[in-house]
Amino acid sequence: MAVEVERKFLLKNDDWRALAREKLPMRQGYLNDEVGCSIRVRTAGDQAWLNIKSVTIGARRLEYEYEIPLADGEDLLDSLARKPLIEKVRHFVDFAGHLWEIDEFAGDNAGLIVAEIELDHPDASYERPDWVGEEVTDDIRYYNTSLSKTPYKDWHANPSSDRDTQD
Repeated sequence: MAVEVERKFLLKNDDWRALAREKLPMRQGYLNDEVGCSIRVRTAGDQAWLNIKSVTIGARRLEYEYEIPLADGEDLLDSLARKPLIEKVRHFVDFAGHLWEIDEFAGDNAGLIVAEIELDHPDASYERPDWVGEEVTDDIRYYNTSLSKTPYKDWHANPSSDRDTQD
């Protein structure tokens, strides 16, 4: 069984940018209306993947990912995926023995930047960089599948989504 343990955070500042060793533009979209899982297509550079992930809220979720031909991934995004697509640039930052993936969103989610760290288990210890702010792992609004339904640009229009600034 494939299990992903991932924690999500907002950022306090842009100090992480000086540490980024690589960046990769990505597009992704969802092929289903999630009941028990999301089915996602992602393209990044010259690769594409089909991903199936449980919709469990929290740091630990089931995840299965399969590489597919890039042309198939692009076609699925353009023809079958729910709009708007998730557009982002992923920045890779090594810090204290862990890889931090920082997603800088574009399009309908422009202005949102989220840092993620994958861990071996939910209670694994790690050092939090000074530029990492509030943890949003349990806030479903920050899940990509949610951002494809209610983009960041629309959060201010919904009174229940009034946390539209980063700490």
